[in-house]
Amino acid sequence: MDEEVEMLGEIRGTRPVLDQIANKWSVLILTVLCGEPSRFNAIKRRLDPITHKALTEALRRLERNGLVHRRVIPSSQVAVEYSITPLGRSLQEPFVALVAWAQAHGDSIGSAQAAYDARPG
Repeated sequence: MDEEVEMLGEIRGTRPVLDQIANKWSVLILTVLCGEPSRFNAIKRRLDPITHKALTEALRRLERNGLVHRRVIPSSQVAVEYSITPLGRSLQEPFVALVAWAQAHGDSIGSAQAAYDARPG
């Protein structure tokens, strides 16, 4: 019983962190930035259909959490480039594994959903 209470305490302690990093856009943005630094519009094109607002909010959250670095590039038009930080890079292995799992099992999930939705009542 004590182990269960301790485990629940640990889970509760990790929830705020997971809330910040484990949403679909954060995972995909960090996966993109693991490859190379990218400008906002390049990230948006890679993650289509993400909205401008959703990408802006996700990048701000990732920057606030120390996972992404934002750099303003001085030029005739203001440009911003995002890169992954060492802390963000530490998520590369689990996120790449998660994306690979999603690609490998997406059809199975779709089939399970269709079977569930087809059930009576």
